[in-house]
Amino acid sequence: METKPTELMLDVHKLRIGMFVYLDLGWMDHPFPLNRFKISTNAQIEQIKGLRLKQVKVMTALSDPASLLDEDSSLGDQPAAPAVLSTEELAAKQAAEAIQARRRSLAQQNADLARCEREFSTASGAWKQVAALAQQDAAKAREQSEALVKGLLDQITATRESNIRLLSETAGDGNALHALNVTVISLLLGRALQLDDATLNDIGLGALLHDIGKLSLPDRLRWHSDKFTAVEEKIYREHVQAGLKLGEKMGLSPGVMAVLGQHHETADGKGYPTGMSKDGMSQAARVVALVNAYDNLCNPGNAALAATPHEALAMMFAQIKPRFDATCLTAFIRMMGVYPPGSVVQLSDERFALVVSVNASRPLRPKVIVHDAKVPPEDAIMVDLQTEPTLGIRRSLHPRHLTRPVLEYLSPRKRMCYFFERTTEANGIVWVDTNNGPGSGDSE
Repeated sequence: METKPTELMLDVHKLRIGMFVYLDLGWMDHPFPLNRFKISTNAQIEQIKGLRLKQVKVMTALSDPASLLDEDSSLGDQPAAPAVLSTEELAAKQAAEAIQARRRSLAQQNADLARCEREFSTASGAWKQVAALAQQDAAKAREQSEALVKGLLDQITATRESNIRLLSETAGDGNALHALNVTVISLLLGRALQLDDATLNDIGLGALLHDIGKLSLPDRLRWHSDKFTAVEEKIYREHVQAGLKLGEKMGLSPGVMAVLGQHHETADGKGYPTGMSKDGMSQAARVVALVNAYDNLCNPGNAALAATPHEALAMMFAQIKPRFDATCLTAFIRMMGVYPPGSVVQLSDERFALVVSVNASRPLRPKVIVHDAKVPPEDAIMVDLQTEPTLGIRRSLHPRHLTRPVLEYLSPRKRMCYFFERTTEANGIVWVDTNNGPGSGDSE
């Protein structure tokens, strides 16, 4: 039977290297990967002092005996400590604990991903039903659309924070994927802009149905191509009017109809079908038009022409910025982060990683899957950079710049499929070696 380590409450100014400490704080209230660990550097002692704690719990049985020599008098009448573990025993104990913690973390992240993909699959199925009903039972199609958007809105507004989560390559088909990508991200952007409930509802329904008019197009014309002939381009653009006709049959509100009619308009007045500028567009349409443009850059009809999420953001900000409402674009970049989910990055310790989740409130500290040749890809732990103050992102990379082993390990997505996940404390349990300083955030 394992003996419980003797605990000693010690003033923080008496802490020494070799002491095994327990910080009675939440995981976001301190800068360390875990709240119990053996002090190995003076820098850690200074960090603990910076937490403004007066005393810290010291586990004497797990501490180096030499670190406690000056504290014998402080033990007083406490029960005698059990025999100190040998170096080998302590190492074995810590290794076993690390393995168990790693397994718990891996199980948690797999469960979180599975839940997101189940919810996406359910939403994808609902969208397909809407698409199938749109021309045959318009009222039923509207009813199901409203139910789907209400469900998404209820989930998004039920929590203070949501992560934008990258799903697996196999999630959803092309049409459902685009509709749901635009819907989910538009709703999150609307919330970031602090828009009212009525506008959020217009955004959700408008985003979900913005391409409903494409159902009347031949399959080969449903995805825009720069190689369209003038006739093909004209036919493609007619999906806006076709969508408005379906919207009328469905009895959609004026706010939702505005999104259907304006999602290809641009702030500089160079869009279609009417060439109206930002002032003529509804707030909901400005949001959906921006997110629609982003997803079309990341998920074009021809996958070979796809931009990485980082490239798409850079292009929107630097090359085609006049097309978008400035307030919406600023909020969008803040929400998605410089490195949106799906971005391949190099960390400050030179390792390569794939961004898989971004918290809109802390977009520069995303969650990443890190390449580690010693760990099988299926066992790779998601590293939350929010909990790793000494580890950062140095630059973004295009997947073609990766070596084949790294490329196969990280498996960057050819299609970006997004959903949202609620934040949980369990997501903060990570294991990572942090030996270098924070990244500069430079991009390639």
